[in-house]
Amino acid sequence: MPNLNDLRTPALLLDQAKLQRNLDHMAARATALGVNLRPHMKTAKSIEVAKLATRGQEGGITVSTLAEADYFARAGFTDILYGVGITRDKLADVDAIQDLGATVTMILDNFDCAQDVVTRTNDLSGRFGFLIEIDCGQHRTGLLPDDAQVLQIARLLDGARNCELRGVMTHAGHSYNCDSIAAMREVAEAERAAVVAAAEIIRANGLPCEIVSVGSTPTALHAEHLTGVTEMRPGVFMFGDLFQQSIGSCELEDLAVSVLTSVIAWRDDEARAMVDAGALALSLDRGAPDGNGDYAYGMAADLDGRPLPGDLRIRQTNQEHGFLPGLKQALRVGDRLRVLPNHVCSTAAQYDRYHIIDESGEIIDSWTRTGGW
Repeated sequence: MPNLNDLRTPALLLDQAKLQRNLDHMAARATALGVNLRPHMKTAKSIEVAKLATRGQEGGITVSTLAEADYFARAGFTDILYGVGITRDKLADVDAIQDLGATVTMILDNFDCAQDVVTRTNDLSGRFGFLIEIDCGQHRTGLLPDDAQVLQIARLLDGARNCELRGVMTHAGHSYNCDSIAAMREVAEAERAAVVAAAEIIRANGLPCEIVSVGSTPTALHAEHLTGVTEMRPGVFMFGDLFQQSIGSCELEDLAVSVLTSVIAWRDDEARAMVDAGALALSLDRGAPDGNGDYAYGMAADLDGRPLPGDLRIRQTNQEHGFLPGLKQALRVGDRLRVLPNHVCSTAAQYDRYHIIDESGEIIDSWTRTGGW
């Protein structure tokens, strides 16, 4: 295996020990809360990570693209939740994925769309299962629990020839806006209460509602209980990032992914290094404030993953260039650093593989990841 000085940069590094600790922690949370863990793979997009994340679980996963669903189905994953609202044009692709041996569950939150979907399934060979998406406070997608469309969609699916109602789901994405653990617990309870209320309404009308699903790393970590819920779907917990660290969902030492980068220029007059990790390598997500309330593109660390003194961050990017000001000691062209990401989902998206490192920083493996839609 090459070492960190041999890799062509920028390169995506994954610390296997930190990954495993993060996975073990969330598995213990699911057990303590009495729910199944259906990890969301939209961040990792990796078969090897999915195998580790589902070890000791029922084996179900969540995805956010049909490319992911196909990728994981071909690797033998048979219980897949496609966690983005379905439209009729994608049903033939879902049918083809199910022909690989997987069961794909989809989500709906609109009666007119549900009618179109049901009509389309009559022309296809498979059987299609759905969850109704509930809005628990984010107001992005989903229906309020007592919206009349919830029962309308439930009855439509239950009576359709090739469709079945499998349950309800929600996502408390607004938990990312919380500024305290108490606030996250409050959002977690609102998330739980909303989806359980919808399930109770459906069951009270004589309709099936087997799955009651919640998701988000902050609420999964801080929910006080999940009474009435059957599963949770966190994803970014596997890797952590600066944003999750800033809101209390992980510690800096939990961050399992970093970007290996090379110094490509040095300015003495500005004490500034330029690295070959820019907007494409790090993403343009500025979602993690530092201690001064400023925003940047990632935190600079040494080759061992230790943040450089002074909480130094990439302050500016071009497409392939990152600017690192404020250094107390000059860096040489060719020196190597690691950058801890603000939003690991967006950062990892540009790469086709992880270089797996052990606790000593040695490269021990390479795991491919999928992409596209």
